[in-house]
Amino acid sequence: MIVQILLDTPHAHFTNLDILTGRVILRNPTTSNISSIVVKLEGESRTRLLAPTRPDRPERQRPVLEVHKILYKTQVVWPQNQPAEDLVQSKATYTLNAGQYEYPFEFKLPLNNSCRNANNSLATNVNFTGLALEVARPPTRHVKQTLPPSLNGLPGEAEIRYYVKVTVNRPQFFKENPRAWANFTFLPIEPPRPAQQNGEAYARRTHQFLEPALGTPVEKKKSFFGNMRNSSNHLPTSPSLPPPRFTVDARLPNPAILTCNQELPLRILVKSHSEQTKNVYMQMLQIELIGYTKVQAHEVQRTESNSWVVVSMSNMAIPLGSPSDPVGTEVPINPEYWSGKTLPNTVAPSFQTCNISRYYELEVRVGLGYGSYEHGRDQLVVLPLRLPVKVYSGIAPPPALLKAMSIVEARKEARNDKASTEAEAPMNLPTPTPTRRPAPQIYTEPSVGPSNHQPPPSPGGYAVAGGHAAHTPQPVYDDAPPSYEEAIGQDLPPINGYRGEYQPPPFPEGEPGRLSGDHKRT
Repeated sequence: MIVQILLDTPHAHFTNLDILTGRVILRNPTTSNISSIVVKLEGESRTRLLAPTRPDRPERQRPVLEVHKILYKTQVVWPQNQPAEDLVQSKATYTLNAGQYEYPFEFKLPLNNSCRNANNSLATNVNFTGLALEVARPPTRHVKQTLPPSLNGLPGEAEIRYYVKVTVNRPQFFKENPRAWANFTFLPIEPPRPAQQNGEAYARRTHQFLEPALGTPVEKKKSFFGNMRNSSNHLPTSPSLPPPRFTVDARLPNPAILTCNQELPLRILVKSHSEQTKNVYMQMLQIELIGYTKVQAHEVQRTESNSWVVVSMSNMAIPLGSPSDPVGTEVPINPEYWSGKTLPNTVAPSFQTCNISRYYELEVRVGLGYGSYEHGRDQLVVLPLRLPVKVYSGIAPPPALLKAMSIVEARKEARNDKASTEAEAPMNLPTPTPTRRPAPQIYTEPSVGPSNHQPPPSPGGYAVAGGHAAHTPQPVYDDAPPSYEEAIGQDLPPINGYRGEYQPPPFPEGEPGRLSGDHKRT
């Protein structure tokens, strides 16, 4: 029996509110007995770090593994119209004749993550590294945020993976259940852009060259005959000028936001703070985006950095202004040096999820030469400028979602105003009679197979800033009901607009549930 998944890929990558469709192709050479065919849409955020050495075992480091199931949806494609929750108790067996069969499936990608407790899944929580067996402990920290992008730049240490998996369940215990999976790339929609504020975000560096100014008398060595000369033989000198001093600014709109696959809204200014007798030249320019990935595996944390060079030029010898310019003149560097240069398509947008987060800095390095443009005759200094920035995906949220979010914010403000008004009321008001509140309804999500229960995650996600909720699993709660934004999002059509490109490093061939590069790490 051979099973295969074929995904319909109308776009290079998927995003929130997209409808992911495909087919399950089953080739059955002989008559077989099966109980069901289940398709799962899953997203995993996996981290693996080495814990510090212990005093009792200094020669061995213990690896720590943390796994979060940030997306989990199931669909029974055969037998059709079979509720997923009935598969756990059902023991029905069906005979499938020899032949080839196709079963379509369809999923809609949600807005926010929903950390599903996958403690009972051995395929998710067990990892093999060489001959060593590693088991992930249940996570105790969850963050409610927009689904993070696919990430695979740290092999063997951290990855975020999305895939569709099909399982053909056989009733025979001694026969393996055929499985197949297909990875896909995910890039989330960007949050609502904040209104542009007054002023600009900037980084500034000042440098003063060491060359003595023109007109300063040069002291000569005294000799026996020189002391006997008349002081009137000295030539008159002009008054000295202050040493040349310059300031370099790198400026971005406030707030500082960069967009994937788009140009940098950057301005670079050079300002003179003193009179100068020689030209100042721009000898080199380098613009680099530095990304920091914070990886956490329970109590172990680590921050990795990588960079993408957007512009790199040297030996430019471009004069900036003129010595005759008045003091305080700002000379802008021509933006044609970085116009047309977009962020690489391997840059992921800024995000935060339960055990992985990504933030960025933009570094601008400007090399100034004073006095001459010839190498070796000028004074060359390289001034580094760093700006913390946020990177957005460039996929704009639909207007209907923004409207729903504004309604939610208005309701929150109304509740806050009402609460503040009640707090300021006089204390001698009559106390209202307490009333018995109805018991809260518990929302249950159908799932395939047993699963541990968990208290509702903290509010947050796309419309509300995600918070950290530290809790321990409790056997009396189940997953929280969808938020207002998620409920509205299920009725919104897929995004039909600009998507850009996103091509993270490809995931290795193999069944999901194992960090890429594990076979190389010991």
